[in-house]
Amino acid sequence: MAPAQHQSDLAERLPHLSDATLRDSAHMAGVEFGRQDAARIADLLVRTGVELVEVGMISGPDSKDADLILATHEAVGPERSMSLVMVRDRQQVEAALLEAKRLDVRHVMFSIPTSEQHAGLKLASPSLKYLNALAKAAIGTAKDLGFHVTFSGEDGARTPKERLVPYVAAGFEAGADRFRLAETVACLSPWQMESLIGEITAIDGSEIEIHSHNMLGMAVANSLAAVRAGARWISATVGGIGERGGNAPLAELLTSLRVIHGDTRFDLSHLTELSALALRGAQLGEAFQPGPTTAHAFAYELPGQLTHPEAYETLPAELLGNTRELRVRTRLTPALVRWALEDSGVQVDVDAFTDWLTAQQENNGRHLLDREGIRKAAVDYSSR
Repeated sequence: MAPAQHQSDLAERLPHLSDATLRDSAHMAGVEFGRQDAARIADLLVRTGVELVEVGMISGPDSKDADLILATHEAVGPERSMSLVMVRDRQQVEAALLEAKRLDVRHVMFSIPTSEQHAGLKLASPSLKYLNALAKAAIGTAKDLGFHVTFSGEDGARTPKERLVPYVAAGFEAGADRFRLAETVACLSPWQMESLIGEITAIDGSEIEIHSHNMLGMAVANSLAAVRAGARWISATVGGIGERGGNAPLAELLTSLRVIHGDTRFDLSHLTELSALALRGAQLGEAFQPGPTTAHAFAYELPGQLTHPEAYETLPAELLGNTRELRVRTRLTPALVRWALEDSGVQVDVDAFTDWLTAQQENNGRHLLDREGIRKAAVDYSSR
């Protein structure tokens, strides 16, 4: 198919978004979100246009994630939430589903290991026959209890298609609503992902979701490749935080959809606040993060970049709820100072003040200057 035709086809099937920040990211090493942060993150995700907020993991009675799940339900309602249910054997699944019912979960996502390696470790058998039987039983029980069911292929990206395709087909035959391919171990290029997803979207009645991890830095590219091959859902996380190198970062994914495919369905103005909330909850501090919601994404040290940002920005800072900033050590100029003092009400001789401030910087070892620092210095200078 010609590239232009691919673009046209994708525009007609723009993906739905689910977000796993309160599930995958909440279970990365050392991370815990409290009720207040969980509620705020869930609310902002829905305001952004994310359709499902994935929250918590349920493996049996008295789930440790009960508070997180209930806080999310209070914020956005159970219909906009989905919780992961571990699948290890039939009795365990039944107990976990009863716990999900107690918590008023409406959407469950079954985590079922599909590769021989993961199935052998977690199900005590690599048998495809046993895997299919277990998945069918779990899906049938959940549908009987009234759940919307997504079932996964945990480590699906490393599962040979001869094993994966019959498993996915069996799940849909059992009544599942959606299948999630989990790139648990990042290992595919975008063209390999497109080929693999094409194998399972060919199954009659299939609705496919992609959940990529970012260890190779290709989670967004692989997610878009999956959609190109017919996937209808993408799973992402705020800031890309999560286990095993993180997940497809929500902001980068949504801005890619906006820029590459003209997708204007999402309100991007909440993304910067979301990233700050998630990074704080993850206790990641101000560690360097890529993407358009970081403090340095729209920070400049050249006058032309500040006075003509449209020449340098893929999307404007304001659209993402971010702001433009000046950050400079050695390249301080009157033009930069003039931009920093704009609308501040501080009146100084800009040329003389720039010379003075440059000398102060040299004497103090060239500390990093931003707009607020220049404004404070100008007040000190004017009061001399």
